[in-house]
Amino acid sequence: MIWQTTRFAIDLGRPCVMGIVNLTPDSFSDGGGLVTPLDAARRCERLLADGADILDIGGESTRPGAEPVPADEEWWRLAPVLEAALQLGCPVSVDTMKTEVMRRALDLGVDIINDVQALRADGAVEALAASAAGVCLMHMRGQPRSMQADPPADCDIVAEVGKFLAERAAVLVAQGIDRRRITLDPGIGFGKTVRQNFELLQQTAALGELGYPLLVGWSRKSSLGVVTGRPVDQRGSASVAAALAALLHGARIVRVHDVAETVDALKVWQAAGLPAWQRPGATPNEQQPTRQT
Repeated sequence: MIWQTTRFAIDLGRPCVMGIVNLTPDSFSDGGGLVTPLDAARRCERLLADGADILDIGGESTRPGAEPVPADEEWWRLAPVLEAALQLGCPVSVDTMKTEVMRRALDLGVDIINDVQALRADGAVEALAASAAGVCLMHMRGQPRSMQADPPADCDIVAEVGKFLAERAAVLVAQGIDRRRITLDPGIGFGKTVRQNFELLQQTAALGELGYPLLVGWSRKSSLGVVTGRPVDQRGSASVAAALAALLHGARIVRVHDVAETVDALKVWQAAGLPAWQRPGATPNEQQPTRQT
C-alpha cells in the first residue's frame, strides 16, 4: 500500500510515524515550546534523527476550546519552518483547515495536506485537485472551539465516522483525485466521548474496510488522562501504548509527539512478531518508507 504525495510515494507496508511540530502558543500539549523558526527547524531535525518518517507542521491549535487564528498569522508562523523542512529530504505535511493556507503551502511544494475538517472549506478540494499532494481527511464534530462542550453520546460512533469519511473520500475521487493520495483519520478526541474514542480504537479495522489507509492520533490526548489519571505532560507511555494498539488494529500511520519512544517501541514489537500486513524484517531504520517521485 502506497500513500502518493507531491514528492514521495510513502510505503505503508510497515508502520509510519508522523512527528508533530506545533508552532502554536496554545496547543494542548506543547504550546509555546518552539519560540523561533530556528527552534522549530531544529525540532524537525531532531524528530527525523529520532526516526520520524513524516513531519506534520501546524500553525493553529485545534485543541478543544481553541480560538481561530487569522490566515495571515497562521502563514507567518508556518512559512519559514515549511521552507526549512522541505530541504530535509522527508515528506512534509501541513496541518491546516484554511484553503488560503493550503494553497500557499502547496505552492511551496508541501507533500501532504492534513485537514481536521476534511477539506470542507470553500475551495479546499479544488486546491488539492490542482496539486499532486497527498491528503489526510479527518472526522470532527463541530469546530475546535465547541466540539467537546457536549458531544453526543448515544450513537453508533463507528458507523457515523465511517459514513462521513467515505463520503468525503468520494467527493475527492469525483474531482479526479487519485485514491492513492487519500488517507483517513477517525479524529480521536474531536467531538467524541472517552468511550467513543476507545470504541473507535477497538474498531479501527472496520474503518480500514473503507479501502483507504488509516492515520490515527492518540498522542497525549485527554482520554488517556482519564484512563491513567496522568496530566498531559506525563502521558508518554500511555501514548505509545495507544499508538501500538492502533497499529495492531489496522492503522498504518501514527501521529505522535514522542517519536523516539514510539520508534523504540515499534522496534521491540516488530522483533517480537509482526502483524500480518507488515513486510517481515522491516524496522523503522532498516527500510526507507519513501521514495521520491
